[in-house]
Amino acid sequence: QLQPVESGGGLVQPGGSLRLSCSAAGLGSYVVAWFRQASGKEREGVSCISGRSRMTNYADSVRGRFTIARDKDTVYLQMNSLEPEDTAVYYCAAAGGWYATDWARGDLYDYWGQGAQVTVSS
Repeated sequence: QLQPVESGGGLVQPGGSLRLSCSAAGLGSYVVAWFRQASGKEREGVSCISGRSRMTNYADSVRGRFTIARDKDTVYLQMNSLEPEDTAVYYCAAAGGWYATDWARGDLYDYWGQGAQVTVSS
């Protein structure tokens, strides 16, 4: 049973940076995505990365500011130029297949982490 664990969340000022990590034994074999859910809002897909070919996708709201990368059994989300609107609980999720157009559908992912709070505030 894959058990992803997120780390790296916290409080940062607008314009600042944070790096989230998602780790699990065996994660290197899976497609991994980051989702976020702000208070009172629906969950949204942020970014995803494929297992081998390093294909990536980004939500329009974060493209150019966030970068997803992976190294063995850890996936990272580097978040730069953070805005108050980025405040949310961030979750990593893993799936066995690559979904080029449906990557932001949460129901396609089988394994989820517990979430990490990211707060952007002055």
